Amino acid sequence: MPRSLWPWTAVLVLLAVMAAVPSLFTGIDPDAADLNAPLRPPSAEHWLGTDQNGRDLYARIVYGARPSLLIGTGAVLLALAAGVVIGVAAAQLGRVADQVLSRSLDVVLSVPGLLLVFLVVAVLGPGSGTAAVGLAVVSTPGFARVARSEVIRLRSAQYVEAAHGFGWSRAQVVARHVLPNAAGPVLALATVSLGAMIVASSSLSFVGLGPRPPTAEWGAMLSDSREFLALAWWPAVFPGVAITVAVLAVTFVGQHLNRHVEGRLS
Repeated sequence: MPRSLWPWTAVLVLLAVMAAVPSLFTGIDPDAADLNAPLRPPSAEHWLGTDQNGRDLYARIVYGARPSLLIGTGAVLLALAAGVVIGVAAAQLGRVADQVLSRSLDVVLSVPGLLLVFLVVAVLGPGSGTAAVGLAVVSTPGFARVARSEVIRLRSAQYVEAAHGFGWSRAQVVARHVLPNAAGPVLALATVSLGAMIVASSSLSFVGLGPRPPTAEWGAMLSDSREFLALAWWPAVFPGVAITVAVLAVTFVGQHLNRHVEGRLS
């Protein structure tokens, strides 16, 4: 791993620990309002200041890491699972199945992504899980296409043909040879996609389609701060910085893994 990548990897580890155990980083209740201390600037008492309800911004950013990252991560994992199943089925079940599944993916891709997410949220109702499902629906075609192309490429590999020659069933060959060797590009795509999903999940929370108040979430915190920008900059800047740092860390690490999978790094 290049030395320049270590700081971003450390940021990812820090964010993961923060999302898993936020109490390690602060003992302040993120939802505790103090009506006597609204929009206090950063100070020794409140490191990042307070929001319009007097809630500690540092505590809310720490506790906001979990929903902000979980929605994006959940969306990627759902899209990864669905995309692999669809891609393998399209590549292995014959021409008719391939045509039906490929055209279905084209239909999904023909609908604007944001509109499709809004449709899913309108049917299922707002919330973290719904936002993850909506983003997963939009992302599934990309994973399915990568999985399909990798399975088609590997079908003619000598070790796959040898496995068939030994009498292995198609399911055994796929599980023991095709999927492990196709995992690299698919997982690299998942890592790169995670940054986009974090931004998208924050955008959904920004318009009120993410976790319900008063849950701390970075995108929702940005939305809440809009009316007070003329009075205080910190309620908007610090959640924005948190989103930016998380996306940059995921993107840099993901790009490195993608180049490694493509064989451009030793």
